[in-house]
Amino acid sequence: MIITFISDTHTLHGRLDSDLPGGDILIHGGDIMNSGYFESEISNFLSWFDDIEGYKHKIFVAGNHDRLFENNPEDVKDLLSYYPNITYLQDDFTVVDGIKIYGSPWQPEFYNWAFNLPRSGKELELLWDKIPNDTHILVTHGPPQGHLDVSGPPYNQRDLGCELLRVKVDEIKPQIHVFGHIHGSYGYKFLNDTHFINASVLDEKYSYVNKPITVDWDDNTNELNVLL
Repeated sequence: MIITFISDTHTLHGRLDSDLPGGDILIHGGDIMNSGYFESEISNFLSWFDDIEGYKHKIFVAGNHDRLFENNPEDVKDLLSYYPNITYLQDDFTVVDGIKIYGSPWQPEFYNWAFNLPRSGKELELLWDKIPNDTHILVTHGPPQGHLDVSGPPYNQRDLGCELLRVKVDEIKPQIHVFGHIHGSYGYKFLNDTHFINASVLDEKYSYVNKPITVDWDDNTNELNVLL
């Protein structure tokens, strides 16, 4: 299965066009918007996402910059209704060719943006408890603590990921866990049977410097090869 992962495009999605090779699934880890207040940013993204050729399935979650997804969910639902080939996941899952993909936009409080909850609160724990134990691919906007969650210069902050999410991931061990949010930790690692991917395509200065991550993944053996 060929899957491309992207995240944190912040309205610059059009710059990715030549770097999307096509495949079975295209997954976006959230932050399609900037301030998060303008419906036109959602419409523009959905039109672009829908027009991308070469992928059988397109899936995304919202992020902390995507305020309207939290503040005006009915308006967003109406926009999404015009794009039946796009799957938006908010604490829900979809199944593609037998692969269960679960998505969620939430993260610990981060500068008072959208989908923020207290870092050690019960609310986050209850949300992570919704993740099915048989999830193959987990898509969250933010990382779990200790996994690709260090911001780059000039911030250089560590352990920005969610502790409670890490506990859940350690418990259920999804084969792939993709996220973004922390631009400075773009990349890939493999630990405890899970492939972790931070797919942030923009750096800390919001410049497009990180390419989409496309992988060839065998869900039966959990072998994953990053395609350059």
